[in-house]
Amino acid sequence: MRNITLLLLLILTMAMAGCGSYESQRETPIEMVAFAALSDEESKLIPVSPKDSIVKKVSVDDEIKSVIATNYNKKEVYSVTFNHTETNSSGNLIVFIALDQKTVVGKSKRMNGFGKMEKRGDSIE
Repeated sequence: MRNITLLLLLILTMAMAGCGSYESQRETPIEMVAFAALSDEESKLIPVSPKDSIVKKVSVDDEIKSVIATNYNKKEVYSVTFNHTETNSSGNLIVFIALDQKTVVGKSKRMNGFGKMEKRGDSIE
């Protein structure tokens, strides 16, 4: 009986250690990386949760190039569009994240919901 108890205790200990190891290896979600880069004013625009956003991998075109860090030279970037952050004068807040999913390379607001982007704050270079 004592051997069975020790064996169960050993298995339980290994399982708990494995779960803790798994948790520490998780990556921060892209939405949260983007949210952390917002100013207080910008974060107040998000009515519910940073998870209420759309994450897309997009090609870096001239429009995006104009609002991201000048030293970012990849062909693609993640865009995180925070829903319901539009104002009377501009569209939803967009944060651009490098392919490493950790580095913020730019922020923008789509002007009045129409095509052209407006640079927001300093791009991280």
